[in-house]
Amino acid sequence: MHVVKEILIAIKADLELFMRADSSVRSKRDVILFSTSFRGLAYYRVYHSLYEKGHTLIAMYLYYRAKRKYIMDIHPAAEIELGIMIDHGIGIVIGSTAFVGKGTILYQGVTLGSRRIKKGKRHPTVGRNVFIGNHASILGNIKVGDNAVIGAHSVVLTDIPPHATAVGIPAKVIKIEGKNA
Repeated sequence: MHVVKEILIAIKADLELFMRADSSVRSKRDVILFSTSFRGLAYYRVYHSLYEKGHTLIAMYLYYRAKRKYIMDIHPAAEIELGIMIDHGIGIVIGSTAFVGKGTILYQGVTLGSRRIKKGKRHPTVGRNVFIGNHASILGNIKVGDNAVIGAHSVVLTDIPPHATAVGIPAKVIKIEGKNA
């Protein structure tokens, strides 16, 4: 029962961010029943918990099912803190060694991927309260600091400091704490 409680706490935290951050949401019921992004994230909460407890076969099966059903590829080993939001989640890819901090919002098509096949940490660490625009790619073992903003379609290949705004291909920091960089 302890595992079920942990999963429900995580799902509740995600739901609370959805309610605060998405002005189009009318009710919790609507999010739970009709948001494929929320449902895909909830599925991740279940299979991640199973993966962490050593039930890798069932975790990988649920991961595969969720990937096909919600068109979101969130690896069971990825670490995602409680209370994130994936909006319009189709095409989301979060690699196995990625970390995503609470309060973060990801839009459709975001990739938290690797730059090359190797052992060890190869995916990004995304801080807390980060906003990542649609189709942005954050690649490699890099860090995105707390409260950063990553513009749509940006390709991030280097660390981004806290409170920075980064845009472009490759992404460049254009603002830090609201001031031009």
